[in-house]
Amino acid sequence: MNPNQTFQLVATAASGLEALVGKELRDMGIDCTVENGRARFEGTIETIAKANLWLRTADRIKIVVGEFDAVTFEELFQQVNALPWEDFLPLDAEFPVAGKSIKSTLYSTPDCQAITKKAIVNRLREYYHRPTSVPLAETGALFKLEVALLKDHVMVTLDTTGPSLFKRGYRLDKGGAPLKENMAAALVMLTNWRKDRPFVDPVCGSGTLCIEAALIGHNIAPGFNRSFACEAWDWVDKEVFAKVREEAEAQADYDIELDIMGSDINGRMIDIAKANADEIGLGDSIVFKQQAVKDFKTDKEYGVIVANPPYGERLGEEESVRQLYKEMGQAFKPLDTWSKYILTSDLLFEEFYGQKATKKRKLYNGALRTDLFQYWGKRPPRPAKPTE
Repeated sequence: MNPNQTFQLVATAASGLEALVGKELRDMGIDCTVENGRARFEGTIETIAKANLWLRTADRIKIVVGEFDAVTFEELFQQVNALPWEDFLPLDAEFPVAGKSIKSTLYSTPDCQAITKKAIVNRLREYYHRPTSVPLAETGALFKLEVALLKDHVMVTLDTTGPSLFKRGYRLDKGGAPLKENMAAALVMLTNWRKDRPFVDPVCGSGTLCIEAALIGHNIAPGFNRSFACEAWDWVDKEVFAKVREEAEAQADYDIELDIMGSDINGRMIDIAKANADEIGLGDSIVFKQQAVKDFKTDKEYGVIVANPPYGERLGEEESVRQLYKEMGQAFKPLDTWSKYILTSDLLFEEFYGQKATKKRKLYNGALRTDLFQYWGKRPPRPAKPTE
């Protein structure tokens, strides 16, 4: 395949994070449009490599193989069959077809998957001159496909990522209700934190928020520690990914001093957080210590607190969790120059915290509706203008 070939691409994202993905792409110099659950853009294999390596808040990068409308299985078959599958799938490709159908005439997802698979097999048989009596081997590289129908509009995509982008490769162990890495990165990016300010997570669990902040502070590509599905495809030039990784390594700032601290009442979680930070080489950039929220004190100013406390979703937890919210409110009250960002599904959070939020933002932590309660601190004084 021509290395300069342009593909139609989508970066998928959790509901509520699409705008952040769009901003990340634009910051990379990639023009895009933001839609529900995704950002659309176009680019070459190099663009695919950069997006996989650098996007902090996305789930997957997919190639849009085709888009069309279909209200009958015959239409679906013919339109899928008309797509240039031989450009993407070698004869031995393993190509499972996932599917979803929302508000569409063709509402049976298993049938849509089966028809799509049949149409691709038919196209490949014809192209590679294979008899219908012999099944395709599917012993080669994995090409994960999806047929997604929404209001009779069909999008057929090919996943370039493999395991979701939140799997950075550093989490050796995790707590009971861990925050996905891309959600943690999103929470950091939704704050006013800058790398020259203190950053604190007072309920840090396995350390994900602190580690994602450190990755951002050092400008380390979140995908540098893992590989991607498309690197196993014979038409993807391995040199392109090597070049993008080298460029990412050159852009990392390992020398900057960061002030990042995570604390947790559970000593075992602190051990896990330290091990996770060490795994990705950021053990020296983050201080982890065992401490209850109510004991948190600091003389530092203009810092940022980001917390994903327990939500009290489990039976019998509500009372203890709301006590924690009260302790947060009391511990953070003196810190008037600090901004605080707290994610929870408890809509009565402000009542127990003891203060109305400056702003709230709706986010989905997995399937769970949550709110990011934002408390903005005082701004630092502007530097005095030099006298004439």
